[in-house]
Amino acid sequence: MIRKNPTGHLPQVAESAFVDPTAILCGKVVVGEHVFIGPYAVIRADELDAQGELEPIIIGDNSNIQDGVVIHSKSGARVEIGENTSIAHRSIIHGPCKVGSHVFIGFNTVLFNCSVGAGSVIRHNSVVEDCHIPESFYVPSTSNIHSETDLEGIESVTADASSFSEDVAQTNVGLVQGYKRIQNEL
Repeated sequence: MIRKNPTGHLPQVAESAFVDPTAILCGKVVVGEHVFIGPYAVIRADELDAQGELEPIIIGDNSNIQDGVVIHSKSGARVEIGENTSIAHRSIIHGPCKVGSHVFIGFNTVLFNCSVGAGSVIRHNSVVEDCHIPESFYVPSTSNIHSETDLEGIESVTADASSFSEDVAQTNVGLVQGYKRIQNEL
């Protein structure tokens, strides 16, 4: 469902994107080319800051927002998802957040008030808050990364992890094409 927020902002969705009919996009949301938004995802840009303004939620080209993902923002802060990025099932991205291009965010992961550098992989059931993850970092499953975490112990992304991330992104671009082809069938 594509709907306005109370201030009248309506999502802008590229014609080539696929939004599952069970997903909800509300307000100042910008969805790029060939984006896949899966079943029961909720992307909501509707909270205002103290001045009555809000920044957009932006989903970059060729990215995928999988089943049950929630993207929202506190007090109208910006959320930006880069190109060719995968946000896996039931993850929560709560802004302010910036996620770079070619990033993989694993199942059930929570990001809040953070930035994630391009090419990084954050595996399943992790929490990242109040910090910056540099480019090409690998965060193992069940990690809790915050402002006081020593990032020296975090490894760089391996070729296998990077390959997996790219495969997920490309698979979902293929799904966009398939679903767009059949979207008007009964």
